Amino acid sequence: LEVRYKHLPTIQDVMNDTLSLDIETDDERRERHKALYSHSPLLEVINLKKTYFSSTGLFGKKIGFKAVDDVSFKLYEGETLGLVGESGCGKSTLGNAITLLDKPTAGSILYRGKDITMLSKKEERIMRKEIQIIFQDPYSSLNPRLTVGQAIMEPMKVYNMYGSNSGRKTKVLEILNKVGLDETAFERYPHEFSGGQRQRIGIARTIALNPKLIICDESVSALDISVQAQVLNLLNELKESFDFSYIFISHDLAVVKYMSDQLIVMNQGKIEEIGNADAIYKHPQKTYTKKLIDAIPKGL
Repeated sequence: LEVRYKHLPTIQDVMNDTLSLDIETDDERRERHKALYSHSPLLEVINLKKTYFSSTGLFGKKIGFKAVDDVSFKLYEGETLGLVGESGCGKSTLGNAITLLDKPTAGSILYRGKDITMLSKKEERIMRKEIQIIFQDPYSSLNPRLTVGQAIMEPMKVYNMYGSNSGRKTKVLEILNKVGLDETAFERYPHEFSGGQRQRIGIARTIALNPKLIICDESVSALDISVQAQVLNLLNELKESFDFSYIFISHDLAVVKYMSDQLIVMNQGKIEEIGNADAIYKHPQKTYTKKLIDAIPKGL
């Protein structure tokens, strides 16, 4: 964690004798950030709140639970913004609110300067193509009756992309190659793949719509360490190739710190700490952040 490798070492690298230990220097990181933050933000979240209500007692009095409580931040084009905290801190709820899968109770979400919480149904449908999400369990988001090729082509059809099924198939084969799967995956079913391969399929389905912003919600949490490294490398490679911006959500601070430019630490629905990922890791200001850092296994 003291250095940031440009490419995380994997078992495959060792076996293929392709191990590279190039690091991003502090100067390189500063210059990259200088370019990143010289433009207007791609996304701006302002005083966002999400409250869930439940009825309780004899008279059904409504009790509110603030899952996201007055959260504000900015995300810039080409940036990876890390979102970390313990289970139940509100980070996934925040991600779902940004995609409008679970609309906020109050506050604004400006995407390219436009408040997406105020969109019409038609405008919202168009916006969803731009903001996509990769879930922790890709298997649950894939229809087991559809082949991988059909599953990836499905959202393309919804948006009438690439003109025809033939054009869509060509694009899907290209995307499968990009995520490290061969052409035979097109005709196979999700249950035939390992966890890491399924996550690659989930990523392929997400990038098929050419989004600008991708929310990675615990996208590597269910994978073992060696497969995690492969998927994290893939996400960074795709970011470079397609100019994606990421919101990277995880309870694992070591993973988030590696991936992120800026870092948000959440606790009980609120932002506990926000700033440069390296600065927060080296000099945490809040006790809660220090506890998260202390919980990281030594040697990482």
